[in-house]
Parts: sequence; structure tokens; C-alpha cells
Amino acid sequence: MADNSALSVPENVSTNTPDLLTGKRFTWHVAALLLIVILFGLVRWRLAAMPLERDEGEYAYAGQLMLEHIPPYKFAYNMKLPGTYAAYAVLMAIFGETDRGIHLGVLFVNAGTIVLVFLLGSRLFGRTGGVIAAATYGLLSTHQQTLGLAGHATHFVTIAAISGLILLLRAIERDRASLFFWSGIFFGIAFLMKQPGIFFGAFGFIYLLFIYLRRPVVDWVSIVRYSGIFLGGCFIPFGLTCLWLWHAGVFPSFWFWTFSYARQYSSLISLADGWDLFTYHFFPLFYAAPVLWSIAVVGLSAFVWNPASRKHAALIFGLLVFSFLGVSSGLYFRSHYFIMLLPVIALLTPCAVVSANDVLRAKAAKPWLLAIPLTVFVLGWGWAVGRNGKFYFRMTPIEACHAVYINSPFIEAVPIAEYLQQHTSPTDRLAVLGSEPEIFFYAHRLSASGYIYVYALMENQPYWERMQKQMIQEIEANRPAYVIYSNHPATWLTTMGSSRMAPFMNWATAYIKNNYEEVGLVELADPESRFTWGEQTRNMKAYTQFYLGIYKRKQ
Repeated sequence: MADNSALSVPENVSTNTPDLLTGKRFTWHVAALLLIVILFGLVRWRLAAMPLERDEGEYAYAGQLMLEHIPPYKFAYNMKLPGTYAAYAVLMAIFGETDRGIHLGVLFVNAGTIVLVFLLGSRLFGRTGGVIAAATYGLLSTHQQTLGLAGHATHFVTIAAISGLILLLRAIERDRASLFFWSGIFFGIAFLMKQPGIFFGAFGFIYLLFIYLRRPVVDWVSIVRYSGIFLGGCFIPFGLTCLWLWHAGVFPSFWFWTFSYARQYSSLISLADGWDLFTYHFFPLFYAAPVLWSIAVVGLSAFVWNPASRKHAALIFGLLVFSFLGVSSGLYFRSHYFIMLLPVIALLTPCAVVSANDVLRAKAAKPWLLAIPLTVFVLGWGWAVGRNGKFYFRMTPIEACHAVYINSPFIEAVPIAEYLQQHTSPTDRLAVLGSEPEIFFYAHRLSASGYIYVYALMENQPYWERMQKQMIQEIEANRPAYVIYSNHPATWLTTMGSSRMAPFMNWATAYIKNNYEEVGLVELADPESRFTWGEQTRNMKAYTQFYLGIYKRKQ
């Protein structure tokens, strides 16, 4: 039988920290949680009709294909694991195959994560601490600086990882094999949503070993048993996915994109460039809510000056390290990657507030002094919400899209796709020379090539030439009814005219000239782009720096 003596006061449960506010045991904290969920739910509801951006377009297109019983990696190539594709398919089956339906689904995913962060914060720092954690996560995960309104894979990684962590803490507390298994399942799902999710599972395994190895009597039988059950649960989602994709006949493509190419992709950025990317993306996020981030830093230091908080040091510091490893995968540090860091930041904020309150209480401070830590948090949180009020409460979905994605063609993709859907049959295919997969989703048409992004074709990696040839062959073989050319740097992520781009563009120019005629030109501009259709586009040159050309196959 396992020795439970070291867990008589569990390492992961707050037992001696009183709530900072008195009141009814249940009503006040649940009411505050509901207000937080409703506030950010209303923001997401109001802006749910924001057009999809590129990553969302990829997930939506792949999810749409799955709803049509077409497996991932058959007509849509990408290095991401297919968990988020499946999540999108589920959300679209429930809420509809529209941008609004997708964002309503993400609303519920985000609300669920806020509740889970509240439960975890309450477990560590009391119910008021849980409210502080929920408020912090709700604000930062719905902020435009994290691209939080978009349905990025990191939202799905986070909800699965926090579910797994809560179950793991319960499993350690109770020595329950079934809880270890289900904890592993959720950590495995986090990995399946996106490869960096593996760091959360690694943290869970190391924390499991840490707790059991520091018991007064080390029970090696229990350690081997529970860790094996946990790791088995972690592997099952990926293992079943591999079996499914093998049965669907796309396993070689899946393995190449998600492991062979992904390994090359993750090694493209140097440490110096990685640091530049980190500072470029992190500091705007910090300045969006500087008081909350500063409180989180104080929370990290609390393990030094507040003995009561040290029982959580291994959990929170370990989660911080592994969360940051997830964010820093490949050293790209894109804004939405930081969503994976937000749960631990949300836990560090109540750690600071509760620890400061503990120290003041120990010194028999006056009641008004005891209120200072919570007051600072409330004022800092309220200032961040108020500063962002125009975006949250007044901008239309189109205005919000313009504000976040300046001059990117996400708004314009909607009328372009409507035109293509009206002028093609369901069996016609489209080709996008660029990276705008949302067009395929909106038009509900298959891509003529599995390369729904062209980024990989332009990267300094060993497969670029082979990839260009494959995309050219697929487009020529499938004879798309329309070709859309995007003249925007973000759609290529390379310098126009670079050595790797030249061969592809030479082919594209000749292919369009010989086989297509221009029927549409979209000149990208803020606040409103200019659309030209039909005969007026013949020999017309764009007056704006960025534009999209629409070309119809000659009869």
C-alpha cells in the first residue's frame, strides 16, 4: 500500500491561506467568476463575425474536409498535428461552418479555460485567489496583443493541458490510477493540438516523479505503476491518430510534414534572431497590462520572502519553465504562442497578492493595509480593460480586424470567395499563389494543390526545391478554374524576388499568362480596399502596394 503520510497536507493544496475577502462560502466567488466569463464572453460574442485569419483559415479548411470525410494531409499539407483540425470540425458541426460559428466555439473553449484556471487558482491560493487567476487569464487571453480572439491552436493546447494538470493533482492526492490515466489522456490531447503541447506532458511526468520521490518512504512499485499509466494515457491520443491516418492512407504525408519537415522548420531561427522576435512580440503584450505582468513577477519572487508560498514553488516554477519552453519552440515567439504561458502567469498573480496579504497579516497590519495588494490588482486589471475599451466594446468586427491585421487580406477574402463560389461548380478547384487558405474554406472549394501555404517553398531548408516542383505539378495536373495571386509580404514570409522565390515566380508568371485572364483586382487599403471586376481589370495596374489578382482559366 502506498505511503500517504507525505500527502496528509498535499503539496498542491493551499491549507493555511485565508481568503482575502469574507463573505458566503460559495456565492461571492462563483458570482465573480460568472461575471468574468460573461464579460469576456460578451466581447467574443460581439466580435464573433471577425473574418478568419490565415491560421484559422487552415484549421477551418482542414476541419471542413474532415466533415466531408477527407483526412488531413491529403489535400492540405502542414506541419501541425491534426488535433486542432478535429477540434474545428467539432465546433463547426455544432455552431456552423462560418467565421461566426467558429468564433462562438472558441468563446466556449476560452470560457472553459477561465473556469479551469479558477479551479486551479482556488486549489492553490483560496477562492479569491482563483478569481484573481481567472480574471488575469480572461483578460490576457482575450487581448488583441495575443491575437486572443482568433481560434489559434494554443487555446486548445491550454484547455487540455490545464485539465490534465488538475487531474494530475487529484491523482497524486488520492493515489488513483484512473485519474493518472485520464490526466495523461488530456496531456496527450494537448500535444495532439500542437507539437509544443508536449512540454506540458513532460512537466506533468516530472512533477509526478518529484512528488513521489520526496515522500519519506519511496514506494518504487507505485512510482513505476502510476508513471506507466500516466505515460500510457499520454501516448493513446497520438497512437490512435497514427492508426487512423495509416488506415486513411495518408500516414507518409502526415509523418513527413509533422516530423521530418517540422524538424527542419524548428531549426531555421538563430538565437540572435530568436531574441529579436521575443522582444518584438513580448513587450507589446507586457505594455498591454503592465501592472498584471509586474504583479506576476512579484509572485515569482514570493517563494523567497513568503515561506507559506514555498509549498507551491515546484509546481508553479516547473509549470513556468515548461510553459516557456512551449512558447519558445523554434524561437519564433509569435504573439499567439504566449497564450500557452498565460495560465502560469494567471497563477503567479494571486501568488503575489495572497503572499503580500500573508506577510501583512503576520505583522498585524491594519485592515486598510491588508486591502492594498488586492486593490492594486483590481486597479491594474481595470486600467488594462479600460485602456482596451474601444476594441472590446465599440469597434465593429471589421474595424477590429483592420486594427489587429493591418492591410492583411482577411476581410477581402470573404467577397473574393463569394465571387469564386458563384462562378464555379462544386467540382472546380482553386489555386492560391500565396498563403490564404481561408479562401478555400469560404468558397467551399478544394485547393488544386495540397500546399495551402507557400512559406515552406521559400524557406532555407533542404526540401524547398522539391516542394516547389510538387506544387507546380499538382496545379498543372488539376487545372484550377481560378488562380488567386496574393502580392503581400505576409503571405510569402520572404523578400519578394529572393533566390528561392525566383524559380517559382517565373513559372507562375508564365503559367498565368498562357492559361488565364484577369477578372478581378483587389487593392488592399485601410480603411477600405478597392474591388474591380470583369473587363475593367484588363491591363489594369494596382495603385496600392499590396493587392490580390483573380484570374479565370481561358476557355
